[in-house]
Amino acid sequence: MSASLDPYSVLEVGRSAPRDEIRKSYKKLARKHHPDANMDDPSALERFKQVQVAWDILGDEEKRKNFDQYGSPDGPQFSGGPTAAGPRQSRTWSSADGSDVPFDIEELFGGRSPFGGFGAGGQGTHGGGRADWPMRGHDVRAEIEVPFAVAAEGDTYDLHLHRNTSDKPETLSVKVPAGIDTGSVIRLAGQGELGLNGGTAGDLLVSVRVAKHPYFRREKTNLLLDVPIGIVEATLGAKVEIPTLSEGTIVMSIPPGSSSGTKLRLKGKGIVDRRTGQRGDQFAVLKIVAPQELNDRARELLNEFNSEAPQNVRDGLW
Repeated sequence: MSASLDPYSVLEVGRSAPRDEIRKSYKKLARKHHPDANMDDPSALERFKQVQVAWDILGDEEKRKNFDQYGSPDGPQFSGGPTAAGPRQSRTWSSADGSDVPFDIEELFGGRSPFGGFGAGGQGTHGGGRADWPMRGHDVRAEIEVPFAVAAEGDTYDLHLHRNTSDKPETLSVKVPAGIDTGSVIRLAGQGELGLNGGTAGDLLVSVRVAKHPYFRREKTNLLLDVPIGIVEATLGAKVEIPTLSEGTIVMSIPPGSSSGTKLRLKGKGIVDRRTGQRGDQFAVLKIVAPQELNDRARELLNEFNSEAPQNVRDGLW
C-alpha cells in the first residue's frame, strides 16, 4: 500500500471504528473488488490487494495502534508505511462462519509474499515475490446437521451456501461416508474461494453434526435400543419385532426369566467402523413395563402366581 493511502479510507471506516465494524467492511469490500467478480475491470485486483493490506493493518491490534500513533504499522523505527524490510507477517482471514483463521502468508507461497508490490510508495518486492504471484484461494468452513441414519449408513446431503464472491446461493451435494460422527470434517477439494492469478482454489471444510434419533442411541460403533416388554413376556419368554437401522424390522427372541436392563446382542447390526469397514453390534436393552390397570380376576391370578412361585428379588442384595 502506498504511503499516501490511509487504511481507514481504503476500508471506508472511521478511525474510532470497532474491530467488528472494520471486519464487516473488509469482507464487504473484498467481495466487491474480488477479481473473479470483476472480470472486465483490470483495476479490481489493485483495489482488492489494497483492501487486504488495509485489513492486515487494522485487523491487528498492535499494528493498528502503531499506525494510529506513528503512521506506520511497524512502529516508530520505520516510516512510509509497511515495507519489505518488515518481519514475516501472519495474516488473518475470515471464514464462512465469521471466525478468524490465522496463517503465515509467506509459507503459502514458498517464502514469498503475493503482496510484494505494496512496499513503501508501492515499489519493490517482498522477499523476491511479484505482485502477480499465483495466490491459492482461502479455505471456507461450513457446518451441516445430518440425520442419524445418513451418518450411520452414508448417503449424499445437499449443502446450501453463499460464495464470498456472489450473493447467489449454491447447492453442493456432499458425500457423507458411512459411520461418520459429530465433530468429523469432510473436505471438498477445490470448493473454497477461487485463487488469484491462476492460483488453485481453496477447499471447503464441512463440519458434521449428527442429529439425534427418536429411539436409537450410539456408543462408538454400537447401537442401543430400549425395548419395552410385558411381565409375561419377561417371565415366559417371547418373540418380539424390533427395528434395526440397516435391515428394517426383525424378530428377536426374549429368553424366559429376562430382567429389566438385560442387553440382547444382535451381531453385525450396528454402525460401520470407518477404519476397518466392519459393523458394530446392536443391543436391545429390555425394559419391563408393568400393567397400569388390573381387574379383580387379574389381581387374583397374580396373587395365585405369587403363592405358587414366591420370590424375594432383594434377598442378599444388601
